[in-house]
Amino acid sequence: MNLVHACLRDGTGGSPTAVVPDDERLGDEDRRCVPAEHGTSHAVFLRVPRRGTPGPPGVGIRFFTSEGELPACGHGTVVALAFLASRARAEAGAGVDAGAEYRVAFRTPTRAFDGWAVRNGALIEAAFDPGPVGLRPPTAAERDSTLAPLGIAAEEAAPGVRVAGVGRERLLVPVPSRVVLAAMDPDLDGLRDACDRLGLLGAYVYSPPSASGEPAARMFAPSIGVPEDIANANSTACLAARLARPGTTRIAVDMGDAVGSPATITASARLGPSGLRIRVGGTATTVGLRVAGRHEA
Repeated sequence: MNLVHACLRDGTGGSPTAVVPDDERLGDEDRRCVPAEHGTSHAVFLRVPRRGTPGPPGVGIRFFTSEGELPACGHGTVVALAFLASRARAEAGAGVDAGAEYRVAFRTPTRAFDGWAVRNGALIEAAFDPGPVGLRPPTAAERDSTLAPLGIAAEEAAPGVRVAGVGRERLLVPVPSRVVLAAMDPDLDGLRDACDRLGLLGAYVYSPPSASGEPAARMFAPSIGVPEDIANANSTACLAARLARPGTTRIAVDMGDAVGSPATITASARLGPSGLRIRVGGTATTVGLRVAGRHEA
């Protein structure tokens, strides 16, 4: 098992995530135990095919919390990219160009996609294609059932609320400012009941970007065993799609402050004649990477 901190802010903080070589002998119950065993919210399981191995190309990747498997996990993908790029550099030795781009094709049980990583000193900049983002207005039940446990009056947020999907749908909920965001104290049991009933991942509450600063966000996802996520990259990709305008929209969203681990996720949305293209990522660092009997800090 290795540990990677993803979506750091100024080189610190981020979301610690376990990285485990996948094994067909592991059952899903075993995989669900890994986050709790290692004190992380999520675990990433990687299956790297040996050269010449038959079957679909690319690195197999699966994501688990204590509640079960996720169809997608943005910060977990950043973790996987950082781990694989660090391992490739360690295996190649000191002669490899530290600034060279590392590319990998991933495959989950439901989709295949590409990711990129570049080493910058002790840190790794990673980004990936999260796939199409679905955006729609919420139903009255989705809006009212989730805003109430969040402690947000429907008339305050309703016009801007959207249901967004990357893997699994979640609610995007705007609030007026970072001050309002920081003061939130949601009823997590009530939110879980609502999300379980509606099939939602959780609620990504954000302060919109302003002339004086970038957006901030908090992700509440008790339905997947994560009361508050330190860094949620896929929801940030959804926000980039929500804010997209003709040309390229870039955002850097601060998260994690409320749980004592500052994180930042970057995302860009390019809206052009061919449609909307999203790229999302962050900075990561590996902790105690073990490669073929060697140890890299």
